[in-house]
Amino acid sequence: MTRLLTIGEVAEVHMAVHPFAAARRVCELGKWSTVTNLALQKILYLSHMIYMGRTRGQRLIDAQFQAWDYGPVEPNLYQKVMVFGDRPIQDIFFSAPYIPISPEREVLDEACAHLLHKRPGELVAMTHWEPGAWAKNYRPGVMGIVIPDRDIVAEYDARNSTK
Repeated sequence: MTRLLTIGEVAEVHMAVHPFAAARRVCELGKWSTVTNLALQKILYLSHMIYMGRTRGQRLIDAQFQAWDYGPVEPNLYQKVMVFGDRPIQDIFFSAPYIPISPEREVLDEACAHLLHKRPGELVAMTHWEPGAWAKNYRPGVMGIVIPDRDIVAEYDARNSTK
């Protein structure tokens, strides 16, 4: 049975971010001039992994990543921005809400500070890490394989144990 909070109790509310809202934030930080579909997918996945690792499994992005040829991909976001090809994504996230100042936004901002300057090949190499979640689940030519949350958290743990 769920207990109602009483006056004076404080509850930390976690709300996973819609992928389009997260995409808007990343592209804004990239000044709408540097973030391609490939880069966006990798930056969001790595941000998601960091958040999940730090919170022991709470999702940053309200969606599931799949193991595609070029790394982790959120399919609905891919469909939305694929029209840009390898060009920078422009603001097509008109209905996506802005992310308020929150732990979720802080992780996105932190990840962007480290990742926005990376070349696409560097980002692919990061997400194709051999002991990582993508590599454990990727099957060449097979679409729709979801990368399980437990594997994403395990990747975070493995990356941090090697430091």
